[in-house]
Amino acid sequence: MSRGRSGQKQRVRTAKGRKIGSTRWLERQLNDPYVKQAKADGYRSRAAYKLLELDERFKFVRKAKAVVDLGIAPGGWAQVVRKFIPRAGVVGIDLLPVDPIDGVTIFEMDFMDDKAPDMLLEALGCAPDLVLSDMAANTVGHQQTDHLRTMGLVEAGAWFAIENLEKGGTFVAKVLAGGTDSELLKLLKQHFAT
Repeated sequence: MSRGRSGQKQRVRTAKGRKIGSTRWLERQLNDPYVKQAKADGYRSRAAYKLLELDERFKFVRKAKAVVDLGIAPGGWAQVVRKFIPRAGVVGIDLLPVDPIDGVTIFEMDFMDDKAPDMLLEALGCAPDLVLSDMAANTVGHQQTDHLRTMGLVEAGAWFAIENLEKGGTFVAKVLAGGTDSELLKLLKQHFAT
């Protein structure tokens, strides 16, 4: 990696052993101001700012008492929740290992495992009033396939929220480029007021 002078774009010097897509991702990370700001503010990822922006607009984080974070790795969203509501119960799940976060119960397992939903609810001890989903499928490089696989996870998260959220609760999910498909949007409109 080249360090570059401030203000100059940093480039990955060697791509030995890396796929082209990985090299591009690394270059984007090196040059993303939100990545740098997250590091400076102590957040584990730039995703923390997405959640903060959503909360500023819709005011749902600071009201939460019980939170499930689906696709928690690396933990940026859970950090935001803990910062603003330190007494909230927070449980998260991800296939990837996640460094501990004070006050957060973390399961390293597949959310699609039949046991996962019950484990999350049991660890939380009550119905969640906020379900966050930042789940995304590992990419295979085929845009349509990657989108469909990730949308399947979003839909699974939506069903978890529909079946388990406290009345009046909130479901937040990341949807990648390609947007929500019409079936998912229809499902959400049937079960959520806004």
